Amino acid sequence: MTQAAVSELDERVPGRRWTVRLNAAGRGSTAVRISCSRPACAEQRLPSAAAGRAAAIAHIKAHLRAAPAPRPEAYCACKLEGCHTHLPDTGRHTRAEPWRCGGPVVLAVITDREGRWWQALECCSRCAAATPGAKTVATSQPPSPPTTGRPAPTATDAGAGTSGSQFSDHQAATGTAVPAPRSASARRRPPQAKIAQRVIPHDLRPVVLRDELIELGNLFRAYQQRTEPDLALLADLQERKARAFTTWADVTCEGALRWEARRAEQAAAATRLQHQHRTGAITGASTGNDGLAVTRLLTVASQWDHARSVLAYVADHTPLPGPEARLLVLRLTLRAAHTGTGNLVGQDIAALGLTDPQDLVERLTGCGWLTLPGTVDELLASRPENPTPITVPSLVPLEDEAGPSGPFTFGKKMRPKLSGWTQKVISDKKLRKVKATAATRLLGRVSGCDQFAGFALAFEPDPAELVV
Repeated sequence: MTQAAVSELDERVPGRRWTVRLNAAGRGSTAVRISCSRPACAEQRLPSAAAGRAAAIAHIKAHLRAAPAPRPEAYCACKLEGCHTHLPDTGRHTRAEPWRCGGPVVLAVITDREGRWWQALECCSRCAAATPGAKTVATSQPPSPPTTGRPAPTATDAGAGTSGSQFSDHQAATGTAVPAPRSASARRRPPQAKIAQRVIPHDLRPVVLRDELIELGNLFRAYQQRTEPDLALLADLQERKARAFTTWADVTCEGALRWEARRAEQAAAATRLQHQHRTGAITGASTGNDGLAVTRLLTVASQWDHARSVLAYVADHTPLPGPEARLLVLRLTLRAAHTGTGNLVGQDIAALGLTDPQDLVERLTGCGWLTLPGTVDELLASRPENPTPITVPSLVPLEDEAGPSGPFTFGKKMRPKLSGWTQKVISDKKLRKVKATAATRLLGRVSGCDQFAGFALAFEPDPAELVV
């Protein structure tokens, strides 16, 4: 032990310690005896271990109630008996620092697992916390704040119990009270600016770019708090984000930022298009439907040309008179337009709203314009899982020197587009609601093709049926 440590132990008082033990009274007997390390306590004998254990616990509790409060100037009683905490490690794993006691002095109670002894001792709170099974029953009082104009308490006053707690058993006796530890001020970090879950560096240059990113992040967060969406505003924010992230990627040469900028451009375009559809701002050039803000399946001028060619062919080659025959021929022509063959189910004919669909199909098969593998009843009863193949001989391509040729010039991908658009028009919800006739459905089909206004009027629909 060093000279400083010896002088320090001389200045401070040793901690109190007493032990209550429970031992067997003799061989061949269940009696036990209780002994206490305090000289004034006499030995007790009890008939059983359970009674002895209860008496020992009551004895140690009586000592704790009668004992004065822990003395702030006392050093650890466990250090006097050389506990493993205070002894230096001699094994392979040594401590990085020597053990230093700390905290206020407490009165702790320790017992073994078998319940054969109980020990009360004065030690620092750090040693009590490091001792397995130790329970703190009392703590020394903190020092009272000094009064203005009154001298600080001295070492002599500390012996009288007026000084504060010792925070280390290595604290040198200076004749004055031990000062309270200085509380380190919490370091306040500047708030981090973020956009799209990315932290904007505080040293990002140019400063204009950093300010733009911070402002965009605040605007996006404010937009998320809105109760009603504003697609035009959101599209503008996405466009600004795309430009800002592109500049950010150029400055830092980070590929992920450039990818994020492309995503923002796509989001801006999609949001802008959605806003135009909602407000009716889509022009005729973008829809091919004279400026109407209605989603159409035909969006290219060439598709409208092919639709007109089908209408012209049906107007010239329908084998039977009347609007119902022409409506059915239009449906069958679009199904078999490419190769002269196609599939049909009963619902396709029932959706046209014909007066007598069975008679009309039989007349088309009777004149040779339509060929079926079975009967008309089988066609009308067929379902999507088992469609009926049909053949229109006049639409089968002819073989010549230049290859197979038919009445239409569009290919395989165009045919379902035209058929789907026709189905959408003639099966519109408003037409079904008023149970529109075939003439009205045909008029709705060709209303977008100004070249065939005369073709539509040739069906002579009832004017009342046009109010849908």
